[in-house]
Amino acid sequence: MTRTLPSRRLLAVAAALALVGGPVDAVAGSTGQHRKTSLDGSEQVCPLGTFVCPPRPYNYAMCRPNAMLAFYDPTLSRDSSLRDTSNTYVWAKHVDSSNQTVYHLSGDVRMDRADQRLQADTVDYNDDTTDYDARGNVRSQDYAQLMAATHVRGNDDASTGIADNVRYQMLSSRGNGVAKQAQMFDADHRRYTQATYSTCDLGHHLWEFRGKSITINEDTGRGVARNATFRIGNVSLLYLPWFSFPVDNRRMTGFLEPTFGHSSRSGYMLSTPFYLNLAPNYDATLDPRIYSARGVLLDGEFRYMVPGSSGLLDVQYMPQDHGATDPDTTANTAGTRRYKVHFTDTTHLWGSWNFSTTIDRSSDNNFLYDFGNELGGPPVYLLGSSAQIAGGGKWWNASVGGYAYQNMDPFLTDAWMPYRQLPFVNFNVNLPLNRWLEFGMTNQFVAFRKPGFVEGSREDIQPWIEADFGAPSWFVRPRVEWRYTDYQLSSGYQNYGYYGLLGSGTPSPFTQQSPSRSLPIVSVDSGLVFDRNISLFGNDYTQTLEPRLYYLYVPYRNQDNIPLFDSSLMTFDYWQLFSTNQFSGADRQMNANNLTAAITTRLLDNSGVEQLSASFGQIRYFTPQLVQMPNGTNTVSPATDWSGSAYVAQLDLQLNDRWKLSSSYQWNPNTDHNDMAMFQVQGRLGLDGVINFAYRYRNGLMEQYSVSAVYPLSERWRLIGAWTYAEPIKGVVNPLKGTIEALAGVEYDSCCVTLRLIDRSYVNQSYYGVVPITTPGQTNLRDNAVMFEVVFKGMGSTGGQIDPLLRRDILGYQ
Repeated sequence: MTRTLPSRRLLAVAAALALVGGPVDAVAGSTGQHRKTSLDGSEQVCPLGTFVCPPRPYNYAMCRPNAMLAFYDPTLSRDSSLRDTSNTYVWAKHVDSSNQTVYHLSGDVRMDRADQRLQADTVDYNDDTTDYDARGNVRSQDYAQLMAATHVRGNDDASTGIADNVRYQMLSSRGNGVAKQAQMFDADHRRYTQATYSTCDLGHHLWEFRGKSITINEDTGRGVARNATFRIGNVSLLYLPWFSFPVDNRRMTGFLEPTFGHSSRSGYMLSTPFYLNLAPNYDATLDPRIYSARGVLLDGEFRYMVPGSSGLLDVQYMPQDHGATDPDTTANTAGTRRYKVHFTDTTHLWGSWNFSTTIDRSSDNNFLYDFGNELGGPPVYLLGSSAQIAGGGKWWNASVGGYAYQNMDPFLTDAWMPYRQLPFVNFNVNLPLNRWLEFGMTNQFVAFRKPGFVEGSREDIQPWIEADFGAPSWFVRPRVEWRYTDYQLSSGYQNYGYYGLLGSGTPSPFTQQSPSRSLPIVSVDSGLVFDRNISLFGNDYTQTLEPRLYYLYVPYRNQDNIPLFDSSLMTFDYWQLFSTNQFSGADRQMNANNLTAAITTRLLDNSGVEQLSASFGQIRYFTPQLVQMPNGTNTVSPATDWSGSAYVAQLDLQLNDRWKLSSSYQWNPNTDHNDMAMFQVQGRLGLDGVINFAYRYRNGLMEQYSVSAVYPLSERWRLIGAWTYAEPIKGVVNPLKGTIEALAGVEYDSCCVTLRLIDRSYVNQSYYGVVPITTPGQTNLRDNAVMFEVVFKGMGSTGGQIDPLLRRDILGYQ
């Protein structure tokens, strides 16, 4: 059984059109694909708080009422295969059957058969041959189109016909136009002569193309215009000797939309991708590009879906780079061949076992800096490659594989990269023993590789048993774990060390080749749930009150002789109040004799929707936090001898269907500082407008304000804006500060055309690595971009960068 690839809708146009930027609509996978919308323009609104909304569906609600739809009958069959076995039913005010073969029908004549309907003032019908001749206010409907004409003659059985002075409306899309004559060859093939085509309102075409002939093939979902001109209003912009366009969402071979751009790294760029619809389950795209400052690059992508396997291969290759190398970067690329390979595959092996792999490799770490898209997304500093075999059963799962990385930050050496994991093995068990008792175990083996650093393997075993007692109003969940972590260091351990908490202050290098750590982890999580019915502002709610106590005990183990392979201190937040470890990875396990007290209250409306959730909590420490991470001077920070953690509060409030507020706050009583604060509010403006305001603060790291909005001026016009500002942080070298990004634009949306004009000023973060860059001339470098996009609805657009950019920068944008 073969699967069909995601649609990749496009115009197959002549090369001349591709070079100048004709209207196209390319959809790769599901990215950027427009959701289906009804003829009345109804659409789904992105829910409040959604981080990234799907693309805004075409809005045809603002189109003028189409007179052709006045005789459209939605109850008529859409199955043309029923014609051969269906009877023809005739209604008329007057019938002359004096000729036993030819019937003369007049007065509101209507003929129905399966998906076909013909209406006219008069119709002559031959019962032997099924030939017909319809005159006067002729209207017809079938599964594919509506048509009005002055005169139609044809054959009912063969589904052929010729119509004069035609207006037509396609039912599978909003395509419509007029023609001097239309010829129906069968149920799926039509040709219009001296014709127009547009998705705008009939008789109010903002854009259209006019051709000597326009052929529609419903089998392939393709239309072809010959000797055509593309027009906006009454102005002819482009002559097209041959022009192919989609009439539905099926894929077809042809040129995708061209791209023209400019960057300081590679000069002017021209891209003319060509799509190959090879089969329903595999296809390819060839994208030759010319960079004025560097040369010619070929990008080839191949997608496939075969039984048990699917994947993608994308290769970008430049035979020789004619551009100069940035003297501040770490690689010399002038005169070299350059490439980037991306391959991903998922293959079913047997039973529950699958093999998956992702390979991302580049010829140098300058590749994305020179050829990447700096307008539409954040910079990529790391390429990751992985391969694994994974499977599982009802109570277990396992995987074996490896991870490798490539540095793509042109300003930093490979020293900052994560360790490669070659190989890793995971085995996890989760086995219910009875209705209230559960046993589990997590097991991991990893071999860490990083030239010039401590290398070795780590085995982390963590069996546990947990009981779950409770009822709807209370719960108690005791849990006991044992964590054993063992290391086999192979190289470099003699040369690395830092000052440990040994009491003497003497250096503590990793003199042990096989350090290990073994300790129990005991926790008890408990809570109560109270609820009551209340009335607020005339509305009925259910209010809950949920106190919660969480006790954690982990004995102290000195871990200064253990290297750091993949561990780091996690950001403290509300959920850390109930975590067994404040460190990610397995190289550090915190000690604990802690009690967390927290309380949550919620307001639920009558339908069960949560309108408010507020939580507050703190950890009380009965013993000091002795396990610490090394700081930048290769020494361990002193123990945290605090009686309690920061107070954590968070609030989520759905004010109504149009406004939502979220906030969180942390205050540290030990330092009398605000550790973290976040406030965010989002509101809906009309049907398709949105406004956001956010404030984010983390002590010593960032203080940032952002505001963004889509403001509807009218049904057709929307103003778009976003602004992000960062306060300088004391003690932090070269932070991102001031206006990080400012964006302003306008959008015009009509029945069949959308226009967007965006001006964006932003800090180009490609100049910033994982650590701040202090090279002169690379501080707070800014770029400016002016982007313009026009979308011909139902046909495509001349660009594709603005929509994903706005959906990323404006929460809730559609």
